[in-house]
Amino acid sequence: MEIEIGSKNYKVIDAKEKITIADSFVVRQNKIGGGNGEAKLYVGNDNIEVRSFFGKIGFGIPCFLLKKDLLQYLEETKTEYLKPEQTYLNKELLPLLWNERKRKIEELPDVIEFEVSEQTQIAGPRVYVNSSDPAYKLIRELSLPNITYISVIKIVDSIGKQYFYFRLFADYFGEVQHPYIIKKEEEEIENITNETEKLILSKARIGQGEYRKKLLELCPFCPITLVSDDRLLIASHIKPWASSNDFEKKDPKNGFMLTPTFDFLFDRGFLSFTNDKKTILSPFLSNMTYSKIGISDNKLFTHLPVEGRENYLEYHRTIILKK
Repeated sequence: MEIEIGSKNYKVIDAKEKITIADSFVVRQNKIGGGNGEAKLYVGNDNIEVRSFFGKIGFGIPCFLLKKDLLQYLEETKTEYLKPEQTYLNKELLPLLWNERKRKIEELPDVIEFEVSEQTQIAGPRVYVNSSDPAYKLIRELSLPNITYISVIKIVDSIGKQYFYFRLFADYFGEVQHPYIIKKEEEEIENITNETEKLILSKARIGQGEYRKKLLELCPFCPITLVSDDRLLIASHIKPWASSNDFEKKDPKNGFMLTPTFDFLFDRGFLSFTNDKKTILSPFLSNMTYSKIGISDNKLFTHLPVEGRENYLEYHRTIILKK
């Protein structure tokens, strides 16, 4: 797998999928509990997998963030900054912090380089890294505890030089959307006066009712696994419900019938498709995970119903796919 950053192509070696950001790591303005926060970041237990990815004891590695990713992360967490679900110590300051941090990021270069090194002075089975570089401090400054995680991709350039690409993501305790947005969606449906329309939209939102029935008529099986038992199929929107207009929310062409694992991958942006029915895998899952699932990049699925879904798929590749 290759990715393009700026005008250069890099080969993806592997990914460290999820480094959870704890309350102990973030700066004081973002904290839920007490203390000033610790700069060291826990990246995993000392085992073959972690050593293979990061390096031998005492490693120091060149890393970078992308400006566009940081801006996207701020958009993903904007609702939590403005309508926080967690009990932050400085809850009332979060909206101001969001604006300040966005302005700060907008002034940064497109690629923000830094280095991290292993904290070998810390005994025990846990591996920590730290850095004095401003970009590393920026990770602590932007991250909201518990809902933020970091994925790291190990890549090499054309001359074999190795880099580690850090990216921040938000996960709302297992949900893609913030609870406030879900609540607003439900309220909007509840305020519809036409009871028939209300019922149709309510069921379509969760992939049920008339939407699911029509989608099953068009896609009576999962095009990846070929499973046709409708009890095991999920009506998955291509362009998410929250981003769709009223027609798109009910349009069966804005969906696939997928088995649960592939529905999750597609919904979370780890999997997408080209218009010629080939897979596009996100580099932010590891080779081992994809191998266990049994899917590979650029694989043709001849039964994938693409016709009439081209615009929806373009949206998914552009906005949803983690790339």
